[in-house]
Amino acid sequence: MTTPILIRRAEPADTDAILRILRETYETTWKPELSAEAIARFESSAHTAAYVRARLAHFEVACLGGEVAGLLDWRDDFIDALHVSPRHQRQGIGAALLRHAEGIIAGAGHAEVRLETDTFNRQACSFYRRHGYHELDRYPDEEWQSGFTTLLMGKSLAGG
Repeated sequence: MTTPILIRRAEPADTDAILRILRETYETTWKPELSAEAIARFESSAHTAAYVRARLAHFEVACLGGEVAGLLDWRDDFIDALHVSPRHQRQGIGAALLRHAEGIIAGAGHAEVRLETDTFNRQACSFYRRHGYHELDRYPDEEWQSGFTTLLMGKSLAGG
């Protein structure tokens, strides 16, 4: 029997779980690709905690068996963040969060949904392509200042 995925608005009590998931995905996805200088710069900053504090009221979380296993943040037609704990990847959580975001974005009248990922993140690129996203643009990733190339990806939404 498959455990159902519950997607709900984040609450202040979810802050630690959200920060944990962001830390886990940083450790497994980005950190191995970053230069030592970029790692030091990122790990000495409070950027992630400040982001979560500022956007917590806008986050949605995906829960599996009562545990926060993934998160979503978007503005207008743009998905700012979609992360799934490495322990819960390949269980349909990312797809459920993506469908959820697309539904809300389409419901707000947008004809397209956009997001960014980095070219080195083959797993994310493949995931988004499987879900109908295509490359709109590519440009230097200035957030990490580590020579990455960002992909802007988009997907047309029916009824937008």
